[in-house]
Amino acid sequence: MSNKIPPKVNPALHPGNKGFASRIVQSNFDTWRVFRIMSEFVESFEGMADLDRPMITVFGSARTPTDDRYYQEAEKLGKLLAENGYGVITGGGGGIMEAAHKGAYNAGGETVGLNIVLPHEQHPNPYQTRSLDFRYFFIRKVNFLKNSVGVFIFPGGFGTMDEFFESLTLIQTGKVNRIPLVLVGKEFWQGALDWIDNSLNASGYISPEDRELYKIVDSAEEAMAYLADCHRFGSVGTVRYDI
Repeated sequence: MSNKIPPKVNPALHPGNKGFASRIVQSNFDTWRVFRIMSEFVESFEGMADLDRPMITVFGSARTPTDDRYYQEAEKLGKLLAENGYGVITGGGGGIMEAAHKGAYNAGGETVGLNIVLPHEQHPNPYQTRSLDFRYFFIRKVNFLKNSVGVFIFPGGFGTMDEFFESLTLIQTGKVNRIPLVLVGKEFWQGALDWIDNSLNASGYISPEDRELYKIVDSAEEAMAYLADCHRFGSVGTVRYDI
C-alpha cells in the first residue's frame, strides 16, 4: 500500500470541518496573539483616558436608514446628550451609531467611535471627534462599558442583542456598578421583554427584581428625562475597584 495513503490533510480543510478553524493551526498563533490583545487594550485605554465629560454609550443597528423613526430619535438623543454635558460613544458605524454621533457632533459635543474591522457593514461615520480602531470585539466591548455612565439601546440585530444582554449580565452579577440601561422603542423591544417575563422569569431563571435593571422608553425626550433623574445626585462609572 502506498505510504501516501491516507493522505495528509489540513484539518481546517477537511469536509467535516468546513468553515471552522483548525485547533492545530490556531495553537501556533495563540501565544503571540496575547501580545496583540494586550497592545489593543493598552492603546484603547490610553486613547480614552483624557475624556473630560461623562460619556453615554449608544447601541443600535448599523442598517437603520436615515428616514427611519429610530434614526431620527437617536439623532435627537445625541443632541440632547451634548446639550446636557454628556459625550456620546458608539461603535462608529452607520445607522443608529451615525445618528447619535451626528446629533451630538452638530451640537458641539464629544463623539467617540469605537470602530471594528469587519468584512462588511462597518464604515466609520464622519461625525467622530475621536476615533479608535479595534480588531477584537471583546476588547471593544470592554471599552464601551468601562467609559460609560449610561447605556441607551435602540433597535438592532444580533450585535445589539449581544450588547444589551452582556451589559445586563454585568450589572446583574455585580461585576460593574449599576448604571442606567435604557431600551429605546417600545414597539420593537416589547416582544423581547415579554419573553423575559413569560419564559426566563416564569421559569425561575432570573429573579423578579432583575427586570428592574433596565428601563424602556419610546422617545429621545423620555430617555433624556430618565437619565437626568438617575443622575440628579451625580453619576458613577461602571468600574469597580473592590473586586
